[in-house]
Amino acid sequence: MRRRVGTMAAATEKSVKKYVVRLSVEEREQLQTLIRKGKSPAKRLLKARILLKADVSERGEGWSDSKIIEALETSESMVYRARKQLVEEGFEAVLSRKQRALPAVPPIFDGEKEAKLIALACSKPPKGRARWSLRLLESKVVELNIVDRASDSTIGRVLKKTLSSPIAGSSGSSRRRPTAPS
Repeated sequence: MRRRVGTMAAATEKSVKKYVVRLSVEEREQLQTLIRKGKSPAKRLLKARILLKADVSERGEGWSDSKIIEALETSESMVYRARKQLVEEGFEAVLSRKQRALPAVPPIFDGEKEAKLIALACSKPPKGRARWSLRLLESKVVELNIVDRASDSTIGRVLKKTLSSPIAGSSGSSRRRPTAPS
């Protein structure tokens, strides 16, 4: 078992808590049910345990932060963040993950650029080639300033969505071709 004794922990013990946890009877029951079932992600269960231990209402245990940290083997910042989130954002916010406003990496191809890529892939291939390869398409979309940069795997992923793609036949995304009766 690890122990964390720091100056901040000692300071928060003696000072008045800025974020005081007061749970209603329904909230306590919801947290206890969540813990009892044990089917939630570990971080959600840990936050539920922190809130139950930190609760200063008449049914709560009202543990100090250092006692919670030691008992649940967590960090001081986790206890602080759970308290703060409950007070500032509400009960439901503590138990749910915050959704991102935007994806971590913006998509390279939007609808218009994707349409241009598909049109290029369906066009006549360069002289001396029987068909477009992913690498040829990769260099051509950059050359035509459709996108700044793209890998052949990105090109393949975009084209895989369409039935008209040069790679659709091998990707399993195309319709079955009827076979001649034998």
